[in-house]
Amino acid sequence: MRAESPSSPAAAAGAPATLSPVVAGLVQDILAGAGPRQRRAMAKAITLLESTRNDHRVQADALLTELLPRTGASFRLGISGVPGVGKSTFIETLGLSLIEQGHRVAVLAIDPSSSVSGGSILGDKTRMERLSMDERAYIRPSPSSGTLGGVAEKTREAMLVCEAAGFDVVIVETVGVGQSETAVAGMTDMYCLLQLPNAGDDLQAIKKGVMELADLVMINKADLDDAAATRAQAQITSSLRLYGMHRRTAPEVAAAAWQPRVMRLSALKGQGLAEFWSAVTEFRTVQDRNGGLAHKRRQQARTWMWERIQAGLQQQFMSAPAVRQVMDETLAQVLEGRLAASTAARRLLARFSGDNTDA
Repeated sequence: MRAESPSSPAAAAGAPATLSPVVAGLVQDILAGAGPRQRRAMAKAITLLESTRNDHRVQADALLTELLPRTGASFRLGISGVPGVGKSTFIETLGLSLIEQGHRVAVLAIDPSSSVSGGSILGDKTRMERLSMDERAYIRPSPSSGTLGGVAEKTREAMLVCEAAGFDVVIVETVGVGQSETAVAGMTDMYCLLQLPNAGDDLQAIKKGVMELADLVMINKADLDDAAATRAQAQITSSLRLYGMHRRTAPEVAAAAWQPRVMRLSALKGQGLAEFWSAVTEFRTVQDRNGGLAHKRRQQARTWMWERIQAGLQQQFMSAPAVRQVMDETLAQVLEGRLAASTAARRLLARFSGDNTDA
């Protein structure tokens, strides 16, 4: 352990006076400014956050505590859509455009993990080759590792690292599996859905789980079939009006809430990107003015805390000696039909809590 001087990031943030050398070094490099040193530190920090080792978890908590005062200034943009809709092309074209405007762009791309091998391709840097080579951008692919909702388990923590490093636009690209991709709406400021001109069946497949959460829908590849893109725009606009009647908005911000809209663009040709970013800017202005953004982030922080509590309790439950001692036998009874699953769950929970009166 080494002591931090009063002028150090730790002291400035009101954190404990001492940090482990690993955490202190990562914090220093992340806050050092743009360059290879910062990018290496960000990669190491996110890897540390994604680790499941107990000692790494302690270091990761210390890292987040140290970086937290430096976060919150970026705009968090969630991008979702069915596979093949052109998410990577759209994000790369948008990212390059934003960089030219003076922004620093971080992309957290989630790749689906194989249900058989557990592996993930993590090919987003290859798909966004031009953007990944620019020092003003940072791309981090992460495996979903079975986490539902289209994002990785530690995506929120990774966003904080990017914000502390000075990236003012953080884009989260989901895996693209359709109806379950709702988690990203609960961790970003604006949720954008990419759709193909021939929406048809794809729209029916995803609209209930995703469409009602979208703040902005973009018909990509509109240049391929303008008539189809126009029909899709009309169809989705109609759906958004229906879902808009049921969107839950805090009473204090309901009067001036944002109305979701639909636009056409071509990411490959760069058409419509200026209009897209203008809509994003308008959304941010409206949400800042009516307090919606601050309210949303407070709600997200609360949800994040409870999610981590639930995940921690599940991990403790599975590793508890009293539970592991009878888990195999109890599971066998459930599979053989000799014990109801609900009864088994109640008995295992009783052993976990130490209440064996009904075990």
